[in-house]
Amino acid sequence: MNTPLHDAPLDLNREQVELFRKKIFDFYRDNRRSFPWRETTDRYAVMVSEIMLQQTQAERVVEKFSAWMERFPDTQSLATASLKDVLLLWSGLGYNSRGQRLQVCAKVIMERFGGVVPATPAELKTLPGIGEYTCRSIPLFADNLDVAAVDTNIRRIIIHEFALPEDTPKPDIQALADQLLPRGRSREWHNALMDYGSLNLTSRRTGIRPLTKQSKFQGSKRWYRGQLLKELVTSECLYLEEIAEKYGECPWGVQEIINDLVRDGLVVEAESPNPQGGRVLRIREE
Repeated sequence: MNTPLHDAPLDLNREQVELFRKKIFDFYRDNRRSFPWRETTDRYAVMVSEIMLQQTQAERVVEKFSAWMERFPDTQSLATASLKDVLLLWSGLGYNSRGQRLQVCAKVIMERFGGVVPATPAELKTLPGIGEYTCRSIPLFADNLDVAAVDTNIRRIIIHEFALPEDTPKPDIQALADQLLPRGRSREWHNALMDYGSLNLTSRRTGIRPLTKQSKFQGSKRWYRGQLLKELVTSECLYLEEIAEKYGECPWGVQEIINDLVRDGLVVEAESPNPQGGRVLRIREE
């Protein structure tokens, strides 16, 4: 398509909008992907999937999503679970703090919304870990709400298809997404855009970089956090002396990793329950 918008106000005519919509829906008709979260309109299930899908490939999420919904089928079951159980099930998705924030969301929803995930972007945005994209994506996928949500895929599509500079401001991208949205088909439209961006108009093909780029995982600070949490969710506790010996090569110092996890509310330091004493690290309990 690649119709230049020049430096004029970012506004599309009807022909541009209709041609773009047809292109996306035609691709979706022939290449539609199937995922379990696309088969439900339950707002809680959609919220779980949207947070799992942040910075994680959809194919990797499928098994975890199904297991999660079996173990924590609703807000109450998640809110009342132990953090250790939550992190154990989350393990493998990366960014363990997302799992923790999802549980905090569930607790807030129980306290403020009677256990029902809110339906409006304004209310959703008041929840921990719910940002500009997710507060829109949850109601559009669950309720077919007529709002446009812009993630990395959709930003890349709009920039490429309308020949925009990569530094186009977020509000301008959002304004275009609003114009392109076909009313009454929000759920189908965003699924179509996701598939078009993931299967056809990829970052590698376009050369358009995401606004935030993940650092190399192996050996990164995030890697050490993940390794330590993975051990903690399968054991009662770990001695600090043992941790220091095992992760002594950590370039940031293992104590800094521990301090970060403590600040994030994922773990606590405590005295050993055993007679020999010593300091231990364990998953935080409420």
